[in-house]
Amino acid sequence: MSDTDYVWAVIAVMAGVTFALRALPFVAGRWLRRQGLVHKLGATLPLSVMTLLLLHTMVGAARENPAGIWQEGIAVLLVIVLQWRTRNTLLSIVMGTAAYLLMRNL
Repeated sequence: MSDTDYVWAVIAVMAGVTFALRALPFVAGRWLRRQGLVHKLGATLPLSVMTLLLLHTMVGAARENPAGIWQEGIAVLLVIVLQWRTRNTLLSIVMGTAAYLLMRNL
């Protein structure tokens, strides 16, 4: 098999897998709605993903910041307090991001 054929074969396999993963919820939608695990993941996974993204971002930003992690900590604390008090995700994210950017750039 030549290099060109190998590349085309890999692209075809990736396209097939991508298509199958995109089509799965439509094909198996009725079955998925009856599964308890799917409901549990739907309730817990978004928070888990956001927590992991937040931790990854905080650790990466703190390593680059010579002043330490206090700016990241204050921004995260602001997001937590706003989310707890207002339950408005957009407001929490925008205010936390704005506070962090102001602290890092002033």
